[in-house]
Amino acid sequence: MSDNNSGSTSRLMQLCFGYFFFYIITGVGVKFFLKTGDGFPGLPGMEYLFYSTLASTVLVTAIVLILRWYRLDSVRKITVCGITMPSELPYIVFSGICTAVVVPTTTLLYTFDHISVMVAMIIMRGSVIIIGRIVDAIQIKQGILKKKVFMEENIAMCIALFAVLIKAFTGGSDGKESPFSSIPFMVIFLSYILAYMFRIYIMNYYKNTRTRPAEEKAAKKDNNKAFFAIEQIASFTTMLLVTICVLIAAGKFGVTGPRIDPFSKAFFNTNWDWAIWAGIVGCAYGINAFFSVFIFMFKGRTATFANLANRLTSLIAGTLSTVIFAAVFGGKYPALIDWVSLGFIFLAIWFMAKAEKRRKAEMTASAK
Repeated sequence: MSDNNSGSTSRLMQLCFGYFFFYIITGVGVKFFLKTGDGFPGLPGMEYLFYSTLASTVLVTAIVLILRWYRLDSVRKITVCGITMPSELPYIVFSGICTAVVVPTTTLLYTFDHISVMVAMIIMRGSVIIIGRIVDAIQIKQGILKKKVFMEENIAMCIALFAVLIKAFTGGSDGKESPFSSIPFMVIFLSYILAYMFRIYIMNYYKNTRTRPAEEKAAKKDNNKAFFAIEQIASFTTMLLVTICVLIAAGKFGVTGPRIDPFSKAFFNTNWDWAIWAGIVGCAYGINAFFSVFIFMFKGRTATFANLANRLTSLIAGTLSTVIFAAVFGGKYPALIDWVSLGFIFLAIWFMAKAEKRRKAEMTASAK
């Protein structure tokens, strides 16, 4: 199998490096804007959410529209209410709606003062790792996924979960409350989890059903770019409509709240100095979306493996961004337990490398 192939190990490494690089920019940016103390006022999480999300979604949507990635090479057509459309369109649009839930809830989970950012991050990353394995189990049972999950992938998943959870069990000394004691946190978290589960299932359904011989012949090509484009357009449209509703509720009907007030302030009383710089960081987050989705949907890999590649890359980048922020802006360096956790992450990557060798051999044999 050529390294130029879309399913090659070198292509996977390129995507992971791009994700790693832009995740560091995003991670340092978030820490900077949410920083408080030492005369630095910080930026409320909901204001940052408004500026960064606006910039990221506009950038991504503009790129996919300009490049016309939305042109889907469908395996078959369906007719709904007299309108003929690609059979994949309805579920890709639903995936986009799920993305519109994932993007803001990711930031929202960091805005609770009584829950540490580290614990929120651990819960989110650990849950996505588990989701990948659940999706594989479901799709194997449904006959959608024909591949088996290698033992090395299962071991890597368990090690990665341990690396994530080890911090959760040792991170309670900061005096923060358990996230499970906060009803608003749990509502947002459950929304995040359900949206991510549907989204990852749909991504892998699209990937696994379009790689069957009959579908490949009908579609002529495996078009992940079209999936990404349609998903992002649907996500942008959904977030735009929700934002308009929130702003109308706040501006016309006087609806208030600890998260609605700073969100509406970002629009009605824009601080352009904050907005421009937060928007630049948001653009990095938007670019990261390309790498993230293409890793999740990487050709020939299980959801277990792809999710691990995505999450472990972000974990390493998150640790490095903490080091950079500490060195440049005076933040706290990673604690000893963070370095221990990082060691387990590299061990998980070692098992993933072994799984990748087996998968590459499997793909080479099937291509003959």
